[in-house]
Amino acid sequence: MGRGTVVVGGGQAGIQVALELRRRGERGRITVVGEEPGDPYQRPPLSKEFLDDGYDAGRLALRTAEFYREAGIDLLTGERVVDTGDGVLVTDQGRKLPYDRLALATGAAPRRLAVPGADLGGIHHLRGLADARLLREELVPARRVVVVGGGFVGLEVAAAARARGKEVTVVEAAERLLGRSVAPVVSDFYRRAHARRGTTVRLASSVTGFDGRSGRATGVLLGDGSRLPADLILVGVGAVPRTGLAERLGLEVDGGIVVDACSRTGRPGVVAAGDCTVRPHPRPGGGRIRLESVPNALAQAGAAAASLLGREEPDTSVPWFWSHQGDLRLQIAGLSAGYDRCVVRGTPDEEQFSVLYYRQGELLAVDAVNRPADYMAVRRALTVGAHIPADAAGAEVPLKTLFCERTAV
Repeated sequence: MGRGTVVVGGGQAGIQVALELRRRGERGRITVVGEEPGDPYQRPPLSKEFLDDGYDAGRLALRTAEFYREAGIDLLTGERVVDTGDGVLVTDQGRKLPYDRLALATGAAPRRLAVPGADLGGIHHLRGLADARLLREELVPARRVVVVGGGFVGLEVAAAARARGKEVTVVEAAERLLGRSVAPVVSDFYRRAHARRGTTVRLASSVTGFDGRSGRATGVLLGDGSRLPADLILVGVGAVPRTGLAERLGLEVDGGIVVDACSRTGRPGVVAAGDCTVRPHPRPGGGRIRLESVPNALAQAGAAAASLLGREEPDTSVPWFWSHQGDLRLQIAGLSAGYDRCVVRGTPDEEQFSVLYYRQGELLAVDAVNRPADYMAVRRALTVGAHIPADAAGAEVPLKTLFCERTAV
């Protein structure tokens, strides 16, 4: 049976690689090793419903311990790989893990701000369950919450904190919220929607440091010389792929572990999946892209498992994402980068609308806020290679009735 397969990383991508191997008939030994203690869990709720006091952490589990045993998956938690040899990994507990095939699903770590006071207590970064537990605990006595970063995680935490009656300020260095992901009309909608709910949003505001007393942060210092008092601070300014192990293995790293559409690295028998990777852009000629989402992790994991079994099954799925900010439910299908036209359906002020993105007349993506039918229609169109004409998309008719064949540009 050989030495089997080792999967490094106990998150969504790593667990899915193991599950896909078993589903596809792999009978050899499969070992998953992860740094975090406890059973693998879902991460998306950590910035949303988990922050509510009534949320049961047991709901986060990806599978039960019994499931892994029955599937013949050896799950090693609370261990970190610290050394690599010729076909052998070594953990910080001295355990040796020989392998014939290796899958890296090492994820990403929260980006830190290199400013004075960044190491003070009361400054939170949200990536894992331990982070979320501490954040939830410290939200209870806090009155003033400052969120640094107007991306998805920052806005989700801001919404959760407001729902708990906190005074919330969001500080964003860019000119608009979610600037790398959505059109200005969507950014403006979220700024106004959060303001209507009582959150203060400060745009084009750089953070120059944090001050505090007795080792705990009490304020956020801004580039214009002002200070925001705070009882609790969340820094959500992106994530950095964890590529140290890949580098020690001599794999190509360029903003993430470089993989092809089949999740293969440049080394035979070694694959990678999830937030730690950069992969070919779904659109030809688009270069490489790093996608942080559960759907991408699952799709890459399937391709990775197939590759380990000697099959070539490239991931051709349409990227999709979601962000729940209180009662504002955003669903995204496709990738809008490079768009030259967007069409708005519905009325943003009514908090139920969608934006369709086009480039040279080609449908690229949709952002749908509380409008799931539009999201599903565009996702379906992109999946089957259908088109929705921009001139018709703005009409208040179901998008699924507007499908047509693509025309050459």
